[in-house]
Amino acid sequence: MIETLDGIFETVHYKQSTTLKLYDNREYEDYPKHWHPAIEIIMPVENGYTMQFSNSEVYLREKDICIICPGCVHAIKAPETGRRIIFQPNTTYLRFLREFEVLISFMSPYAIITPEDYPSIHEQLVNMLVEIKEEYMAGTSFSELSIYSKILEMFKLIGQNYSSKTTKTNDYSVSSKEDYANKFVEICDYIDNHCSEDLKLDEVADMSGFSKFYFERLFKQFTGTSFYKYVNQKRIAKASELLIEPGNSVTDVALNCGFMSISSFIRMFKLQKGCTPTEFKSMYWSLEIERSGEKAELVQ
Repeated sequence: MIETLDGIFETVHYKQSTTLKLYDNREYEDYPKHWHPAIEIIMPVENGYTMQFSNSEVYLREKDICIICPGCVHAIKAPETGRRIIFQPNTTYLRFLREFEVLISFMSPYAIITPEDYPSIHEQLVNMLVEIKEEYMAGTSFSELSIYSKILEMFKLIGQNYSSKTTKTNDYSVSSKEDYANKFVEICDYIDNHCSEDLKLDEVADMSGFSKFYFERLFKQFTGTSFYKYVNQKRIAKASELLIEPGNSVTDVALNCGFMSISSFIRMFKLQKGCTPTEFKSMYWSLEIERSGEKAELVQ
């Protein structure tokens, strides 16, 4: 269930003394459009589950796994009977890992893991998610550490499998699949670090050693999105971080994130986040004030 919803922003209330939240959900309950900073991993165990996103609807069968990236607006329509695992780990502190950050960008806004698309790892991921559920419910010593080790292992498997899938083609000239994957991880890392600058497709293509046309094809094949859409995703991600810092105005954030006009920034932010930058800022600080009040009560 959603415990706290402010507009479409969900506050995730983690299990006490952890940064994890998991439901072994059996309720007949629809969830309205919402988003949250936490990653969400959903797997139906009995009966299916319907996920609704901004421009698509996905039906999850039993043991299909849906990974919803931070900031993705989604809604859920539940069947009258069924059971599913809904897992929300806070992965903020994992974002400093370059490969983890790049993989989240590739999967954004969501990814569906099925036995057809991921035959070599699907069963292993299902078993790991069940193990996470059992450890979470048991709450034994160091279970949080064990769960995060499994989360990293899951994303490692997905990343390795993703790289393998995207390099199953003969229309590239790098010497091996590993070189191909590494080259585009480096390119995405460069974009992440320079997204606030005026990045040009031609210039980045030159850096990669590919022609503009060839680079554009390969970039979309590897990331699942176009070059400029990827750049905008990274700009909005950076803007989200700057907006919650005290003293930063919406105008300052827009200019510092590479947007040439406030209107284009607001339009792009709302398209990706489902709310305006001002609403996002307001919701965050309302939450912080609420948390401060809770801490003060505990101290007293």
